[in-house]
Order: sequence, then C-alpha cells, then structure tokens
Amino acid sequence: MHNLAIGTLVVYAVLLGVGGVIGYRKAGSRPSLIAGSASAAAALAATALIFWKPFWGEALGVFLSSNLISLFGYRYVARTRKFMPSGMLAVLSVLVFVILISALVKGGS
Repeated sequence: MHNLAIGTLVVYAVLLGVGGVIGYRKAGSRPSLIAGSASAAAALAATALIFWKPFWGEALGVFLSSNLISLFGYRYVARTRKFMPSGMLAVLSVLVFVILISALVKGGS
C-alpha cells in the first residue's frame, strides 16, 4: 500500500507544481507559483518521509490534501464557481485524501 501512496503523492506533487506554473504564466500570479511550489514541495517531503516513517509520511500527505480540499473547495464554492482550476484541484485533493487514508488504515501491506 505504501507504493500506491508514494505514486499518488509524486503525481500530486507534479500536478500541484505544474498548476502553480500555469497560474503564473496565464495570469501572472506570483502567489499561485509560490503556493504551487510550496504544496509540491510538501507532497514530495511526505513522499520522502514514507521511506523512513510510513505512517508519518502518509499522515503528512493527508494533512496537506485535507488543507487543499478546504482551500480549493472554498475558492470553488464561495468565490469563482469555475471548475478550472479550483474545482478540479478540490476533486483531485479528495482523491488523494481517500487514497492516503486507505493506506493509513491498512497500515501498509
């Protein structure tokens, strides 16, 4: 189960980083670039942590994804009502959250 968590977090990190770059290039949003880079770095840190302390790496990934669910969910519902990018990132974060919770519950087999 740890392999699924690792793969999920790596893909999540790439998508968060690319999303920040796209936000910067399309809208000139430095906060998007910074937030995307920081979120990608946190996802990669969670990935690295899984190799030494699987529980804590997966827990960090759950913490990150739950915070991003709140952030992007709020932006989608209360601010933009546009699926791209807020709605899509909220859905992606929910998917990551579910996968990582499953990995935590199974305890790695």
